[in-house]
Amino acid sequence: MDVKQVLSFIKIEHTLFSLPFVLMGYMIAVRQFGAGSDVDLLWILLAAVGARGLAMALNRIIDRDIDAANPRTQGRHLASGSMSMRTAWSLAAVFLAMLLISAGLLNKVALMMAWLPVLTFVIYPYMKRFTWGCHFWLGLCLGLAPAGAWVAIAADVHGWAAITGLLPWRTEFLWAPTILPISIGVALWIASFDINYARMDVESDREQGIHSFPSKFGDRATTRTTFLLSLLWFACFAIADPMDGIWFLGAAAAMALANVFVVLRMERFADFQTVLFRVSMLTGWVLLAALAFGLLVEPSGFAYD
Repeated sequence: MDVKQVLSFIKIEHTLFSLPFVLMGYMIAVRQFGAGSDVDLLWILLAAVGARGLAMALNRIIDRDIDAANPRTQGRHLASGSMSMRTAWSLAAVFLAMLLISAGLLNKVALMMAWLPVLTFVIYPYMKRFTWGCHFWLGLCLGLAPAGAWVAIAADVHGWAAITGLLPWRTEFLWAPTILPISIGVALWIASFDINYARMDVESDREQGIHSFPSKFGDRATTRTTFLLSLLWFACFAIADPMDGIWFLGAAAAMALANVFVVLRMERFADFQTVLFRVSMLTGWVLLAALAFGLLVEPSGFAYD
């Protein structure tokens, strides 16, 4: 087993979906609480890589039989036999250790809350066996990315009150007006992407009894739902307290339109899934750049501490 095989096994390119939102969660927390350091950012990024690697390893392990029966995925490492189960479990253990050690080096709250993403990762592969809501569960998994980065910094200042405490002069929890709408927006955005990504496997899913939105409701409903979800995730970004900058809102609106446009015009693309993947991947980075630019030109922030 070499590094190239490991990177291929965990689909390292998919990290590009969650990484910008991890950085956004960190930036929002730094601006909100005036805390954070380069060392904190390093541990947050390592925890994110560990979480991403663990999620993919568990997905590949649990879904190996489903992958073997699907022509599109039967070439994957475990489905094809090019990687042993022992190696896959070893990689999962390494990524879990990376997540836990990095979280522990951040603070006690981050470590004690690490069970939450791990639990969602374990549950996700089984969801498609029972419900088309699996797409939204995947959204939850990635929606935890900005929340985790935010908690890592917020807990340095407030400890457990970062999660359980109310703002002293308001009725919301610390996370309610800030990172919660962002995390929900990310979850809806990923769900929108995933229901379209699942179009590739409609026939295989129906044959195997795997539940997905397009196999259950068809193309027209999938397209309409994409439009609705895009409006909803844009609305989530628009109502978040730190997202009052015109740059971020403009970028969110542009990327929501871009995502919808790709789906509406999918028949015009020779490879719709590749275009969808690239536009969706680009979405997070455009939003991150807009947030960073907005914080640069509007340095006066807010504080809830």
